[in-house]
Amino acid sequence: MTPIKQSKQSTQFKQPSRSRMLAWLIVGMGAVLMLAPFYFTFVLATQPREAIFHIPPPMWFGESLLHNIRLLTGLIPFWHNLGMSLYVAVMTTVLALFFCSMAGYAFAMYDFRFKKTLFAIVLGSMLLPPFLGLIPTFMLMNFLGWLDQPRALYLPAAAAAFGIFLMRQYIGSAVPKELLEAARIDGCGEFRIYWKVVLPLIGPALGTLGLITFITSWNSFLQPLVIMHSPENFTLPVALRSIQSTTNTDWGAVMAGSAIAVMPLVILFALFSRRLISGLTAGAVKG
Repeated sequence: MTPIKQSKQSTQFKQPSRSRMLAWLIVGMGAVLMLAPFYFTFVLATQPREAIFHIPPPMWFGESLLHNIRLLTGLIPFWHNLGMSLYVAVMTTVLALFFCSMAGYAFAMYDFRFKKTLFAIVLGSMLLPPFLGLIPTFMLMNFLGWLDQPRALYLPAAAAAFGIFLMRQYIGSAVPKELLEAARIDGCGEFRIYWKVVLPLIGPALGTLGLITFITSWNSFLQPLVIMHSPENFTLPVALRSIQSTTNTDWGAVMAGSAIAVMPLVILFALFSRRLISGLTAGAVKG
């Protein structure tokens, strides 16, 4: 009886280890597939133009990075475009955090007329493809005289529907109404309650929304393409697209610019990926 029991126990211990190894193998293969485009972006950014389309492709870094950057800065005002992208992304993120958190707080904690109707409109706007708003946005910016100005990029994104929805869901589950009533009894005004009580409690959601908003603004292409006309006001995606042609594109310069453009996003995600995951999941757990 003893050997049989030991064999059963040994098989029970071996089975989880095999399944765990298989799971790690699948995750590892998925990670390699996801990281391969980033790796080749940085590799090709250091290669000369003639080596990029060589078969087999170069698998290790070359020595042409500085040459490609010099070519890039000679074709477009790259560093100015980089600063423009950073300015637009930061302004979009700051405004979105402020207005979306206020709107989400109002939808979660206040009862007012047409509340359900307005929130249904917010949810309905999330179902529309973003490109449907390009022409109305262009017409509105033209009417306001904001064409070719950065404000035409970050102000329309200051109250995104997804941000309002995320804030409403998180605040509704993470902020107890009794705490707000206690603050009112102590004499706090409504804005002070929002600023001093609510904001400190929703840090994970703010970090998540900030990261998503920054990445979305940094990668935005269609709206800057329609709104911006001057090369010095282009954001990075539009600026890099402007130097591409059908016959004489210096792909070494393009890849160098793409590598520099990707680096802030990689750094942000590496630093705040845990906050992103916690912010997306914590709001679903009732406190």
